[in-house]
Formats: sequence, C-alpha cells, structure tokens
Amino acid sequence: MITSVFKKSTPINLILVVILILVFFLIFQFQDLTWSNPVFLILKKTGLFVILLGSVFMTNFVAKKNGLSKDSGYTIFFYFLFLLFFPSLFNNTNLIIANFFVLLALRRLISLQTQKASKEKIFDASLWIFLASLFHFWSVLFILLVFISIIFHVYRDYRNWVIPFIAFFVAGIISMLLSMLFYKNAVRFINTNAAINFKMDYFTNNYQNGALSIYATIALFFVVSMIASLSNRPQVLHSSYKKIIGFFFIGIMIFVVSSNKSNDLLVYTIAPLSIIVTSHIEMKQPKLQQEMILFVLIACGLFAFFSQL
Repeated sequence: MITSVFKKSTPINLILVVILILVFFLIFQFQDLTWSNPVFLILKKTGLFVILLGSVFMTNFVAKKNGLSKDSGYTIFFYFLFLLFFPSLFNNTNLIIANFFVLLALRRLISLQTQKASKEKIFDASLWIFLASLFHFWSVLFILLVFISIIFHVYRDYRNWVIPFIAFFVAGIISMLLSMLFYKNAVRFINTNAAINFKMDYFTNNYQNGALSIYATIALFFVVSMIASLSNRPQVLHSSYKKIIGFFFIGIMIFVVSSNKSNDLLVYTIAPLSIIVTSHIEMKQPKLQQEMILFVLIACGLFAFFSQL
C-alpha cells in the first residue's frame, strides 16, 4: 500500500511529504513557544523550514536529474523519515544552512560527468562548500569530493586542480566582508570551530543513543548493500554512485571529528542515504519485501522522534 503511494512522483505525494515535514517540525517547535512572540523569530523559523524543504527537494532533483532514481517519490519520503531520527536538528540553523550549501555543491559535482562547463561546475561546487564552512567549519572536508570528481572526469587539465583554490580565495574575501559587516572575528571563529573531538560522550539521554544506534544500523545495511551491488548497476552511473557513497562517508568523517558533537551532525548523511535507500527499494524484488522495508523505516523513525521529545 505504501509503495503504491510513492512509486510514482506526483504532486500529491510531494504535497504529502511537505505536510508531514511541517507537522513534525511544528510538533518539535511547540515544545518551547518562546520563539512565537517576536516577529523576527517567527520569520527565522519560517526561513529555516523553507531551507529544510529546499534540501529535501535538492536531494530529489539530484537523484532524478542524474538517473540515480526512477520517477518516484521515495527519495523525499526517505529524507523525511531520516530527519525524524534527529529532531533537535529542527533548531540547528547553522547545520541546516551548511547542509543545503553542500547539496548545491553535490548537484554541480554529479553533473560533472557530462564534462560540459567543467570549470564552472568545479568552481561553483568549491565555492558552495567553502561558504558552507562559514556556518559549520568541518563541512570544508567536502572539498575532498571536488578532487575526487576531478579525478573521475577531468583530471587531465591541470587548470581544474587550481580552481578550488581560486574558490577558496573568493570565499575568504566574502568571509572577511561578513566579518566586518557583523563585527565578527573570523580568526576566532576558525580557532573555536576547527577543534577536533573524537569523544562520543555527548548523549543527554538513552533515547539519543538509541536513535543513533538504529540509524547507524540502517545506514550500514543499505550502504554495504549498495557497495556490494554496484557492479550490477549501469556502468554510466558508477561514478555518480561512487560520489554519493563518498559524500556519505565524508559526512561520517565530519561527525567523528567535529568538536561540538551531536546527532544533528549526521544531517550530512541524510541526502546520500536517502538516494541509496531509494536505489535499493527500486530494485526488482517482491512487493511484500518493499512494504516491510518501508514499514520498518517508518516505525524506527517515529520511535526515534517521539522518544526524544
């Protein structure tokens, strides 16, 4: 039954997912209504929700535009389900913005396989990543994906290797301008946020630990399944799938090294995992098996969300 709803991408299931995200976003926000009084805070929450939706639809666009999923609504539905594992993310403005920027970078890097306007795509992707690092420093690690993409497609032209450094220079100018406008010390920001912390002692309750464990188990199953079945997928899509897998593991790396550690940092893994799970469920298999996968993911997502309220 659930598979029939999202098997085809229609305005109805798109609207359904938007409504679901809005409902759960509001459920979390209604725990503390201090934001509902000043108009500025209401506008801030509205803008945060719009950017969150932008991340969902950007992931869906990347998957469909590049043939990583069929014309279905699974990608946005899985993105919604994985958001439920980390409800505190709904209040994390910096991470939501940084994630949206790296998804804009991913869009350019995946399309690099056409080898059209390669230099523009490399510059755009690098710039988006460096801008994302202004909101969460360790998202700068996604620059590794830029160099991986260059190796896959356009490594012969030495100029392509220089472009990310030009983007870094441009992003540096932008950060200095922002520092002057908002009276923020860029050097202090880097010193504070560039710290590394491998400790996993940030849990405030067992339910956060449980949500992380369930999410890690789900991710491990589907990522291993993707890697194992990669050779059976169309050759033309191999580089794109490898970049999605690389994106996922860089997201894990950011979670591991970040100093202000929380489950929210796994937001970078939601988009690639949504695409990977979509690819898995769209494979030829019994419908009952598809329904069971969806039912388990829905049950786990709802449990993780409501247990952490």
